[in-house]
Amino acid sequence: MAMAARARSSVDGFTKALVYGSLSTQRSHVSRAIICPNFPNPEQSRNFASPSASKEPKIKVPVAMFGGSGNYASALYIAAAKANALDKVESELLDFVSATTKASTFSQFMKDLAVPADIRVKAINEICGQAKFLDVTKNFLVVLADNGRLRHVDTIAKRFSDLTMAHRGEVKAVVTSVIPLPAAEEKELKDTLQEILGKGKTVKLEQKIDPSILGGLVVEFGQKVFDMSIKTRARQMERFLRDPINFDA
Repeated sequence: MAMAARARSSVDGFTKALVYGSLSTQRSHVSRAIICPNFPNPEQSRNFASPSASKEPKIKVPVAMFGGSGNYASALYIAAAKANALDKVESELLDFVSATTKASTFSQFMKDLAVPADIRVKAINEICGQAKFLDVTKNFLVVLADNGRLRHVDTIAKRFSDLTMAHRGEVKAVVTSVIPLPAAEEKELKDTLQEILGKGKTVKLEQKIDPSILGGLVVEFGQKVFDMSIKTRARQMERFLRDPINFDA
């Protein structure tokens, strides 16, 4: 994707600037209109894209989230929804996370709280400008940079994706197995879960590989976990064999 390539290129360019020390320490001017440090109430967060209109519709997050990352994700959801750019912002945020995880120098830069806030803000402005991100995305990342929260951007991005999936009526099902499921079995499992959901919802299947379960499947679906792994069955059998036998029963 062109946007993902631009994000990687801009991060790589900034990494070179870090290595060769070409970043200026001059303070970047960040408007208070985009600074929202703690987001105590997502419904009252400021719009990252532009000043709010007098009669703009009230936006509600589809899933209640808590904690620092949940508050940031909720605030971004409201801003992106007001700008009618949920999918675009999600794509840009995930591209940013993907690009930064592949650049170890920049990852260290994001996690280092000893780096002055003005340096972080300047870096994000340059990266987002080169990647041609929307103002909503850029301003949000500037907020994270200014508040020392860039090290949590991957967690925030995941929670933001949870909100956009809920908005689209998608439900994520995580299937853990020892080896990747064959296409036919994956389709059968997805169809079964889709029947459970019914109309109006769409299953998004995600596969994870974990040899420690020894065999079988573990399916995390909504708030439920269906553990059909050999490891769990072996533990259950072990507990059964250790239980005392009552011959009088």
